[in-house]
Amino acid sequence: MNTFLCRSAFISDVHLGTPDCKAAYLLDFLRQLRCEKLYLVGDIIDMEALAKRHWWHAAHSAVIAEIFALARRGVEVIYIPGNHDAPMRRLHGQNFGGVRIALDAVHVGADGRRYRVSHGDEFDSEQVGRRWMLFGEAMHRMICWSNRRLHAMRQRLELPYLPLSIIIKSHVGKALAYIRAYEERVAADARGRGFDGHICGHIHFGHVRELDGVLYLNDGDWVEHCTVLVEDHTGAMELIHWSEQSTALGRASRELVWPSPAAALALAPLGVSRRHLGELRRAA
Repeated sequence: MNTFLCRSAFISDVHLGTPDCKAAYLLDFLRQLRCEKLYLVGDIIDMEALAKRHWWHAAHSAVIAEIFALARRGVEVIYIPGNHDAPMRRLHGQNFGGVRIALDAVHVGADGRRYRVSHGDEFDSEQVGRRWMLFGEAMHRMICWSNRRLHAMRQRLELPYLPLSIIIKSHVGKALAYIRAYEERVAADARGRGFDGHICGHIHFGHVRELDGVLYLNDGDWVEHCTVLVEDHTGAMELIHWSEQSTALGRASRELVWPSPAAALALAPLGVSRRHLGELRRAA
């Protein structure tokens, strides 16, 4: 089996216990992962959804088993609950099978940069993000259902994953305006606390972006984006889409910032080629 080497990995918004979870892709990534630290940045198990309807797949159990296997192999695993697994917050400070529960964390990169790590729902008052497109819950469920059907059809045709819901969000002005405002709130908080950046999830829109000298790093999700944020052994951070065509979507080192585009997964095929180095810009 191939291995994926990095210093740290950040995963959030898996939503185990829902039909929309792309557990097979995540399981493939975890089985190849070789790292020192693994941060689970909230909404790993969707307790909110499970309370309404019991739905579980064997692949979801396999994901949990693989996380514990990583901990047994010596990986430091930190679980920071989000709004969908909020009951886990009552267990902060405890350790289960090598998985430590925390409300948030401070990650010090290999290059010395300091990041606050949290799920990010504290920056989404009244869960406004759920109403991005003003379609309501019923429309959101229909879009997710359509995304599952499209994914199943493309798999039968041996075509790569195409995230329909992300394409829709990327072309709705109100959705993008909400995302930008959210990113600015997160970056402002990190700046005020004296951090070099903030790592979060929550809004299901993976992004690498620099805002007035502060890095906003969103690791995305495993419902729509199928993305993970990884840190290499130089301290550079990279957002990676993981499916049949794994693709680098954005990168930030001390020297250069390669911001992920506003609609990183809006066009197929995904990331056939990397950007030319001339498109990179100097970090502030």
